[in-house]
Amino acid sequence: MSGADGTTGQTLDVLVVDDDFMVARVHRAFVERVPAFRVVGVASTGEQAVTAVEEHRPDLVLLDLYLPDGFGLDVIPRLRAAGHDCDVMVISAAREADTVRGAVRHGVVDYLLKPFEFEDLRSRLERYAAQRGRLLTTVVRSQADVDRVLSGGSGPAPGGLPKGMSVETAELIERTLRDTDGTLSATECATLTGVSRVSARRYLEYFHTTGTVEVALRYGAAGRPERRYRWRG
Repeated sequence: MSGADGTTGQTLDVLVVDDDFMVARVHRAFVERVPAFRVVGVASTGEQAVTAVEEHRPDLVLLDLYLPDGFGLDVIPRLRAAGHDCDVMVISAAREADTVRGAVRHGVVDYLLKPFEFEDLRSRLERYAAQRGRLLTTVVRSQADVDRVLSGGSGPAPGGLPKGMSVETAELIERTLRDTDGTLSATECATLTGVSRVSARRYLEYFHTTGTVEVALRYGAAGRPERRYRWRG
């Protein structure tokens, strides 16, 4: 395992697992377009996946669920029993709630539905790299530090937002910040997203409390300084 993270400039090694070689080729090409990621192997069955993890020691496995020799989630306990602590991101057409819950119970870092565009995978890989970097470098000084580690440190978990806040709006604010070069004020964020300034400010401040957003003060000629927000990832 490379031990790399998304903040040090090192490379994160990825294993692609999919029974369709054309799909696997596309996923490989997508991954290799994302800086700091490289594909170290491709597997088309669960058995090949276990062998490839043993050989390549990837940081992340992109795991399809419909494999010719079994269900993809069954590969994960085999990897853990063999002592491999690589992370797993499910990439599948499986939309059943039980399957998604099963993936969560197995500790997957993300779940991406097929079909998807490059940007869908890119944003998840970048978020994963940022989370991994924070987990490797976190120094726990307070309960807030523990909470950030348990929550993944990047945005809210569904159902974990404060009362009155929605996952959809939180994701909109997050995407807007991620896609912005430099910083945004609450007013600018509101204009870009179409939400009210008060709502934008509330979500931005929430992200600040979770440690995923940095705040800087811009001082003008008069009046209170303006709060400017930047996504840490």
